[in-house]
Amino acid sequence: MLTESLLAYAHFVAILTLVVFITSEAALCRPEWMNAAVVRRLARVDIIYMVAAIAVLATGFARTYWGVKGFEWYWHQPLLHIKVTLFVIVGLISIVPTRAFIRWRKALDANGALPAEAEVRKVRKLIMVQAHLVMLIPLAAVLLARGVWAR
Repeated sequence: MLTESLLAYAHFVAILTLVVFITSEAALCRPEWMNAAVVRRLARVDIIYMVAAIAVLATGFARTYWGVKGFEWYWHQPLLHIKVTLFVIVGLISIVPTRAFIRWRKALDANGALPAEAEVRKVRKLIMVQAHLVMLIPLAAVLLARGVWAR
């Protein structure tokens, strides 16, 4: 039971960290706030967001392997597949903002250029899509934990 509790705790901490940093990206990535410091900060925040996402994935998989219900139970549940699918979709969407942040930082370092307003708006929209999709994952998790649609 201690293992299950520690795995759940690690997973929750990773999820909360991910939510904090996707929220930070959404707050920072605004055309009206864009300056050199924000461009650099977005690049750093995105790295932490990526590390948090990896931690969410790792702790989630750890829970399916070493958790009380076990691998066989979890991987036969449709809601787990929904959670993983949503997570993958969020990860794929996050590629565009990550590449933009890298490009913006390189342009800033090379010639002091800030990103165009239209590009900032496009990237912010993708960040907001990610943030909203991320919020559906805990819903699937709660339903899964309560045995909804369990096989």
